[in-house]
This record gives sequence, structure tokens and C-alpha cells, in this order.
Amino acid sequence: MPPDVSLVLGFLNTVDVEQDTDVLRTEPDWQAWARERGLRADALADAVRARDALRASVGDPDAASGEVGAPVEVTLTAEGPRLAASSALGAVFAAAARLAVRGEWDRVKICPADDCRWAFYDRSRNRSRTWCSMKVCGNRQKARTFRERSTERGACGQLGG
Repeated sequence: MPPDVSLVLGFLNTVDVEQDTDVLRTEPDWQAWARERGLRADALADAVRARDALRASVGDPDAASGEVGAPVEVTLTAEGPRLAASSALGAVFAAAARLAVRGEWDRVKICPADDCRWAFYDRSRNRSRTWCSMKVCGNRQKARTFRERSTERGACGQLGG
């Protein structure tokens, strides 16, 4: 997976609805997450706001949208312009900006399953993937829909008698 995608997804998935875990619940967990990536942790409250805003921008209906920012520098190197950041949030925003510039931001999505909400990167040719995993979340939803339809048909059949 490209580094920008990996960093953005890693940050978006610091919350796991299914496992009921959240890296941004405690300062030590957040600092450890940033340190593991060679980054300096920003204030925890800023990280929570940034994650919510990013998750909202890619389709999480449960996340609070808002305008947030982090310092990012543009430097000119021999290879050309480069986005650089001195903090974890700056690095995540720089990665998100590079995805947007490359026309790939709309490939970052949130699984619509209420018990999942995992962020994933849609690699499908027409960018139409809905579920983080068709084998897990997609299959669960299809089974749920099938059961609901079967129950409705059964109830209708009993009423019509």
C-alpha cells in the first residue's frame, strides 16, 4: 500500500468500532501511535478533532465535521516541490493533500456497516466499492437484508392466508 494511503488509513482507523478501541482515548496511546511512525504527537484534543473531521469528509455519518488544520511546509528540492510536516497531524494532512492532488481522495471511504465503520481504500476500477470487505461486512448486510425480506414475505403470506 502506498505510504500516503497507509498513513491516512492508519490515522482514520485509530478508532475501531467493532473492537471498541480508540488510540485517541489516552495521551500515552496517541503518543505511542505517533512515535511508531517516527512522528511527533500533536495535542490529543487536536488529534481527536482532526480525525473526526477527516472521517466525516470521507463519509462517516457518526463523525463530527469541522475545519481543522496543522502546519505543513512546502519546500523545493532538486526533485521538485515537497510537502513536509513536523508533527503527526501535519504528516497526515500532507498525505491527504497528496492523495487529493493525485485524484485519489475519493478512494478513501468508510464502511457503512454500523458495527464496523472501518476506513478503507477503494482500489476498484470504477471506484464503486462500498464495503471494507465483501466477505465480512457486505455478506453480513446481504444476509440481514435477505432475512428481512424473508420475514416480510412470510408475514404477507400469513396475512393473505
